[in-house]
Amino acid sequence: MKTIAILNGPNLDRLGKREPEVYGSETLADLENQLRAEFGKVAKLEFFQSNHEGALIDKIASLADAKVDGLVINMGALTHTSVAVRDALMGAHLPTVEVHISNIYKREEFRHQSLTAPACIGVITGLGFEGYHAAMRFLLRQTGAKT
Repeated sequence: MKTIAILNGPNLDRLGKREPEVYGSETLADLENQLRAEFGKVAKLEFFQSNHEGALIDKIASLADAKVDGLVINMGALTHTSVAVRDALMGAHLPTVEVHISNIYKREEFRHQSLTAPACIGVITGLGFEGYHAAMRFLLRQTGAKT
């Protein structure tokens, strides 16, 4: 069974409470339950969320050392500011798909650039939670898992 990790960055623990007009009313727990329901029988899922850049970098390194099969990331605002997260992803050599719940290109201009995207094989933006599902389907196909 393939292992896919789903990492969420700053403020994503506030889903359902923070700016529901942008991010919707569902919570991070709702997302995890949805992903487990759809993919839990075909992949081992590992979830991690932190509001701390260093904790996310440490987790990326530990996932690389564990040789997980793929990574879905939503680094929140760190997407636009963190060279350190980008470097961690580049050094991990893991197939990674970056996901954004909102369409970053319809938001403030500073959100239009992703520093982490060059370390990823794909980017999905603006599809809500469906973006995570699409990223999972893609990574599972890439790893040869039977879905």
